[in-house]
Amino acid sequence: MSDGYNNYFTTVPEFKRMLEALYERDFILVDLNDVYEEKKVNGKLKLAKKTMMLPPGKKPLVISVDDLNYYEYMIENGNVFKLVLDEDGNVATWSKTPDGEEIVSRDNEIVPILDLFVEEHPDFSFRGAKGVLALTGYEGVLGYRTQSGSPDRESEIAAAKPVIERLKETGWVFGSHSYGHINVPNVSLTRLKQDTAKWKREVGSLVGDTALFIYPYGARVDPGDAKFDFLVASGYKVLSAVGPTSYTKVQGGAYTMDRRHMDGIALIEQQKTLADLFDPDAVLDRDNRPRSYWEKKTPHKRP
Repeated sequence: MSDGYNNYFTTVPEFKRMLEALYERDFILVDLNDVYEEKKVNGKLKLAKKTMMLPPGKKPLVISVDDLNYYEYMIENGNVFKLVLDEDGNVATWSKTPDGEEIVSRDNEIVPILDLFVEEHPDFSFRGAKGVLALTGYEGVLGYRTQSGSPDRESEIAAAKPVIERLKETGWVFGSHSYGHINVPNVSLTRLKQDTAKWKREVGSLVGDTALFIYPYGARVDPGDAKFDFLVASGYKVLSAVGPTSYTKVQGGAYTMDRRHMDGIALIEQQKTLADLFDPDAVLDRDNRPRSYWEKKTPHKRP
């Protein structure tokens, strides 16, 4: 579990340093739904890349967050418990310490931290855009146990809805990360169809329709594959995997793209993949990550 957190998570200081560096390098947040458009060609609708008219000197950036569901293992190991609305109506986090203290904060998780950063630097966001929250559904959404079979499902749905609406009002958009976090290339078409139907029924019914599909594990299928064609036919216009560079291409009726993972592995072992965004050495949180995790891989930077 420790290795998993070190490899695939980002600490609060790291995320804050990333935002500062991205802002200093003139990146600006855009809505992923605005990067494509549908055009009529010979009487048929065709998907195409969209030209965005950004402020002079600004470079478009999309931030996406997978699995913002606050699974049980996350709660047990020190993550916050769920997203809530604070007394001012802002999206915040709620958690409980081992001593039973309840904490509402805007300073310990990606969503409220980014919200605050944009409040302080409104020119970091184009038309109020924030990011993509890619959700599964098998343990509910945003820390609420809204999944079928949950004993408190109806009350959890009622509690989640105001948070979802506030997120949408403040520039966040939702995408599917599949219902069961399935590895799309490795499952059958039948399983993908069942999973997609369940996501739309249990998650889409809460967050609304979405054209964004974020592949679990970053593992894509290619145009011509029956699973790719099914996702497009299901209404997904953006299919996003993971890769070493920013890759976008309209193909098979979809806007396909790669995202870059900004986590421990990238910050320590794959620094070249992030160099155009920020200096990974300057971002890496040596105060909170175990020395044994990073010192052999970045000895020249030891404090």
